[in-house]
Amino acid sequence: MATGSGLLQTEPEGRMADKVLIIEDEPTLARLVSYNLAQEGYDTEVAGTGTEGLHLAVNQVYAVIILDLMLPGMNGFEVLQKLRAHGVATPVIILTARNAEEEVVQGLRLGADDYMTKPFGVAELLARTSAVLRRSRDGGLPREALSDAGKVIRLGDLHIFPEKYEVYHDGNWISLRPKEFEVLCYLAERPGVVVTRDDLMNVVWGFDYVGGQRTVDVHVSSLRKKLELDQQQVRIESIRGVGYKLMVKRQTS
Repeated sequence: MATGSGLLQTEPEGRMADKVLIIEDEPTLARLVSYNLAQEGYDTEVAGTGTEGLHLAVNQVYAVIILDLMLPGMNGFEVLQKLRAHGVATPVIILTARNAEEEVVQGLRLGADDYMTKPFGVAELLARTSAVLRRSRDGGLPREALSDAGKVIRLGDLHIFPEKYEVYHDGNWISLRPKEFEVLCYLAERPGVVVTRDDLMNVVWGFDYVGGQRTVDVHVSSLRKKLELDQQQVRIESIRGVGYKLMVKRQTS
């Protein structure tokens, strides 16, 4: 049963509706988003402020959160940062203004899973929500990286544990967001091989992901900073106009 739009819908027997939290201060847009998601069988809830949305997201379980960045008081960036700090891993789709690339970049770095620019179409909204939900359930990690139990990828001082989503650099544990880890893992499985942005998009985000390739660039940039990959034994090289290549420096005896 959908609650956000006031419409009653019958879910297939034995299946509960996925709950979506919409944090949006524009009542008209909030109602539009809620109505269309409810029509697709989602159970929606709306919060009109960042503070209210954060409280709901921390204390209840949602399948997806749709978060406007330009909220009064506590803005969307603060909400997102606090959510991740509280350990809430729920997928988040951020809503940004048109031509606001810096907002997209900052949102992705804070842990957003996808973004939409206003104004957006209903079909795009439904497609992105469905894709994010599916990716969160599938895990998104390349299948070959999950095939061996206890597998470890060793590249210089970098030790990667695919099935644990853990990476250690020179013996120190490094905290990576899931998509950052998946990008690293995919590159690490192919040292010295050029991987295109399209390949990374399709494997890590899925064929139905409709975001731009800038998403890949942001995650690679974040990886470099967190792991200092440009200065150590392992580095990620940019191949202009194509993609990326992970290189391992051979140690000389």
